[in-house]
Amino acid sequence: KRDTGHELCMLYANAFPCSWIPAAAVAAQFFCSSFCLPFVSGNMASGVAVSDRVIMVFDDMKKCKKALLLCLSEDKKNIILEEGKEILVGDVGRTVDDPYTTFVKILPDKNCCYALYDTTYETKESKKEDLVFIFWTPKGAPLKSKMIYASSKDGIQKKLTGIKYELQANCCEETKAHCTLAEKLGGSVIFLESKPF
Repeated sequence: KRDTGHELCMLYANAFPCSWIPAAAVAAQFFCSSFCLPFVSGNMASGVAVSDRVIMVFDDMKKCKKALLLCLSEDKKNIILEEGKEILVGDVGRTVDDPYTTFVKILPDKNCCYALYDTTYETKESKKEDLVFIFWTPKGAPLKSKMIYASSKDGIQKKLTGIKYELQANCCEETKAHCTLAEKLGGSVIFLESKPF
């Protein structure tokens, strides 16, 4: 079974190099958790825990952070904040003109991560602000890393309650397009980060 799981995970990574297809992402997560990661610990299938600091920063996110990245600790036992990979609310409009474009640029080329992005947008009806959870698995990331992050995703989402939207992405070129985020926000967006869309 383990060999089959590795094969299926590889097939997914190669077959969907720039895909946002939810069914494919769900299938990959199922194969990875079912065949490749048989160990279970706590609330997360991979045995990876969420650090207390991540919870604390998440609770205060809308007050001080526009975006941040979360990654595995070196011992692969905890999800932690990735130091220096963030956009502060106070930076927007000062040193950061387009926060979404800036955010996409800090996503790693060859490593998986989770990210939180506090997006502001406007529809024909009203102005809105929502947190978006992003599961980033670039094609060049190690297979083992993809499997651990995939099997840990549900666990971290249970800890970070109240997030309305989720993006799963593995292609920087597609992710940086503002329309990709706008579509996930409902398709009726006319302004994204104060810019006409």
